[in-house]
Amino acid sequence: MSPDFAADLVHRIPKTGVVVAIDGPAGTGKSSATKRLAERLGFTHVDTGALYRSIGWWLKQRGEESNEARAAELARVLKIEFKRIPYLNPSNRVFIEGEDRSEAIRTPEVSLIASQISAIPEVRSALLELQRRMGASGGAILEGRDIGTVIFPDADVKFFLTASVEERAKRRLSELEALGKDVPSFEEVRRQIETRDSADRNRKVAPLKQAEDSILIDTSELTLDEVVDMMAQKVIAVSQREGTQ
Repeated sequence: MSPDFAADLVHRIPKTGVVVAIDGPAGTGKSSATKRLAERLGFTHVDTGALYRSIGWWLKQRGEESNEARAAELARVLKIEFKRIPYLNPSNRVFIEGEDRSEAIRTPEVSLIASQISAIPEVRSALLELQRRMGASGGAILEGRDIGTVIFPDADVKFFLTASVEERAKRRLSELEALGKDVPSFEEVRRQIETRDSADRNRKVAPLKQAEDSILIDTSELTLDEVVDMMAQKVIAVSQREGTQ
């Protein structure tokens, strides 16, 4: 996605409140940290990756994974909603056409499809404006791969989370076991992660990269609480500063 597109998006949908952007590859603890940070601060959590996963899941269910035109159409018409249900884990649930598909969209197969369709210009342009509108009113935390570079280059705080491939593979295996899914080998999970990383970093449209003004956090040796504490301190400081201006 060109800098001109991002600038146009910012101009058409101006930010009116504090926005936090969290980017990084899969398996870095990005989703867990975002959810917990949003709950601690009382911010809205916008899971942008779930939008692409939802489209990918819908296509997979119908055997249309490679249909780019259909993916672009779904980006415009598929009804995707985020609902917070406190008694469920995770509490931030994803509904597709009225049905809770929170676990279904988190499989490795859907992840790979999501990475592929996220590189389709028509899909991204259809979803970028929606994502910007979801967070522009402020008090929002958005996670993804191009939040700080494309969707909210004007975010008040930007974080870029990373971790070693080995650690990310271990975490993914633990997630699959917790969900009761068939667990592949460590080597297979690692290969899937490396394939996803390569696709995300080398795609022509909005590749994964760290924004120059983002804060880098390597989560390999950190607990989730430590990561969230670091992020919360920074966001609170910025929010207080913004409130006094």
